[in-house]
Amino acid sequence: MGDTLRAEEVAVYRWLALHGRLDPVAIAEETGVGATEVSGAVDRLVRIGLVHRGERGDDRIWAVDPHLVAAVATAPVERAIAEQQTRLRRFQDQFAGLAVDYNEGRHGASTDLEIIPGLVHVRAALDRAAEQCREDMVTVQPGGTRPPEVLEDALLRDSQMLARGVRMRTVYHHTARFNSPSQAYVATASALGGEYRTAHQLVGRMIIFDRELAFMTRRDDRLGAVVVREPSVVHFLYELFEQLWSQAQPFSDAATDGLEAVAKDLDRTILRLLASGLKDETIARRMGMSLRTTRKHIADMMQTLGAESRFQAGVAVSAMGLLHDGGESVVPPLA
Repeated sequence: MGDTLRAEEVAVYRWLALHGRLDPVAIAEETGVGATEVSGAVDRLVRIGLVHRGERGDDRIWAVDPHLVAAVATAPVERAIAEQQTRLRRFQDQFAGLAVDYNEGRHGASTDLEIIPGLVHVRAALDRAAEQCREDMVTVQPGGTRPPEVLEDALLRDSQMLARGVRMRTVYHHTARFNSPSQAYVATASALGGEYRTAHQLVGRMIIFDRELAFMTRRDDRLGAVVVREPSVVHFLYELFEQLWSQAQPFSDAATDGLEAVAKDLDRTILRLLASGLKDETIARRMGMSLRTTRKHIADMMQTLGAESRFQAGVAVSAMGLLHDGGESVVPPLA
């Protein structure tokens, strides 16, 4: 038996229930169902048990009470559901007992720091924290791109928080302005009340709920998280965010601001980091760019500056005054 009856089968059943006989021509004329479809519908209704034929040659047909047919057809499904519900209750009861032991252990030790390994558990913890958030959530999201499916999940969670009146602020890398999914997400969430800015350099991912609970990326496991509850540490991280927020710029489409101007601004930041002696990996991480793209632009900049080493590039940059915000960049703009 399929999940549902088709429209023509419903129409044929209704006609048979009212007339108590099989008359394909009349059924087709009065229901608008084609003759071929009428025959097929009757056969399926018989197989399901919703109608019962008379003896061979007898055009009589009886409609069967749908409640009786449904009771028979759904009995196995209901038994399976009941068994699954029993298993679910046992599972929940057992893990509730384990939670008592876990909480007792946390009360006996320091609860200010918690390690959550694995992306699935981190997402579950974030969802729970988001559901409990009452007033304020701030986020630092490094990287120039985020997968569309991640943004879809985030939009669902964030829209629910915004609907409850929670203030939400997020700082992205400037490079996120070149990413179409990020642009679409920010446009949608901003219309709901979210606030978004961008900065050239970000250190790491951080999310703080109600100034009480902070999530940070683990150093050796970027899919895991460190949860901080110690009030002084959370307060320090929140103040760090406020400082970053005050220096960041409102999120805008790079094309709207002018790609050339945005690219030159990014160039100057890369030059500063290059001249300070940072490694390519560190520059890429701070700028929210891929390592390959970062190395390509560094190579282009050094070629344009006529430098054979990072030291020579730093000297050339300082001599040309390119480290100042008001200076004009002579290096190729970022693509």
